Amino acid sequence: MSVTTSAQSATPSSIRERDPYKLDPADIQDPPRGWRQSWKFFGPGFVTSAAVVGSGELITATALGAKVGFLLLWLVLVSTFVKVAVQIELARWSISTGKTSVTGYNDVTPKIAGRGWISYIGVLMILQIVIGQGGVLGTGALALSMVMPVGGDPFSLVSIATWVTVIVVLAVAVHLTNRYGVIEKVSTVLVALVTLGVIAMVIGLQFTPFAWSATDIAEGMQFKIQVGTMGVALAMFGMTGVGGGEITAYSYWVVEKGYARFAGPNDGSQAWVDRARGWISVMKKDAFLSWVIYTVSTAAFFILGAAVLHPQGLVPEGTEVLEVLSRMFTDVAGDWTKTIFLVGAAAALIKTILANVPGFARQVSNTLAIFGAFDWNNVEVRNKWLRVLMIALPIVWGAFYLFVQSPVAMIIIAGIGNAVYLMAIVVAVWYLGRTQTDPRVKDGSTFKLYLVISSLAVFAVGLLSLLDLMGISIA
Repeated sequence: MSVTTSAQSATPSSIRERDPYKLDPADIQDPPRGWRQSWKFFGPGFVTSAAVVGSGELITATALGAKVGFLLLWLVLVSTFVKVAVQIELARWSISTGKTSVTGYNDVTPKIAGRGWISYIGVLMILQIVIGQGGVLGTGALALSMVMPVGGDPFSLVSIATWVTVIVVLAVAVHLTNRYGVIEKVSTVLVALVTLGVIAMVIGLQFTPFAWSATDIAEGMQFKIQVGTMGVALAMFGMTGVGGGEITAYSYWVVEKGYARFAGPNDGSQAWVDRARGWISVMKKDAFLSWVIYTVSTAAFFILGAAVLHPQGLVPEGTEVLEVLSRMFTDVAGDWTKTIFLVGAAAALIKTILANVPGFARQVSNTLAIFGAFDWNNVEVRNKWLRVLMIALPIVWGAFYLFVQSPVAMIIIAGIGNAVYLMAIVVAVWYLGRTQTDPRVKDGSTFKLYLVISSLAVFAVGLLSLLDLMGISIA
């Protein structure tokens, strides 16, 4: 497997033999100007969108809408927007230094047994990755089982296990044959179609008994949280938009896409500052464009849950999650839409798995390297670990789902873990920004205020998550 060096063709699907994490003056390129010229250099944000538009939108956003109605619509916008500042600031550090996030986390003091304290949280996040992605994979298998059951009963262990195996084999085959780029393009089109379909359904609700009004939207924009909904709300904050995993993975894609290499090693010159700021500008456009994509998708799913499921007292839970979610379509347009919804849901969820495998493989391998499993700077050894993990991770996720078989609970637990992990990432972002990011490539007071607000929001939700896990009332 190899990662190409050009910005136009680079994809996160593969691993090139030449080290993508080493800055070479020969790779220096002047940055493009404006959106039109920058467009061909976009990519990390699209990969992020492919990873994001899935379980968070399809399950937690609709579950929250079904549970509380329009009351927490504001949280959809807040949960996706505030985290982008943290994502951008970490990526800025990556472009400035050429390093990746997990490596940077290990630099954050205090050190425990020679390793940064966040590295130990990173080990725990490996379990969170297994729980969350197991829930996503299992829900995708459940959707396919409902369309084409094996043995007659779509909810039987035999049928679900069969489709879990199919998805695992597909994920492994994609990465073994290095066909991720093709799958990414196809699945992104499928997700776009699903998202457009959801938007069309939201508009179409106006011609049904489930029509929503401007008053509903206004109610949803009030900053209130209903008693008894904190757990789902916290999970949505953790799972919608970029979570800890996506923010961490984004730095790998930023470096592998070439933004840091094109800026070149920091030689202290003004020319480097100009290049770095130019490529940081490209990165910010890429990040905000992806934000628009997944925010629209999240809001649409939330509104469907609030408008269709909430009035009927339907909340997606357990193995009946997709049966309930399909009511958003069948209750509005008829039973014939159920199969379309299930196929679209399966495509979105499987696409999330395919997009997350290479990103999580990098995070897990980088974490293991920090704890002495291998030398991260040895390209050949690193590539072997990445190949093994890109095969092993889907297998572990599928097996874990079959053992637990509670997709909603798994995704919610993972979402809360994501919210907590984000607190550690915020600390790392501020520490690395102060100690390692060249101050000449930082933005002004407006962005700093945005980052402060983002950081406070992340910490508030993380602390609430901890209290909620400990059973302390926060209503």
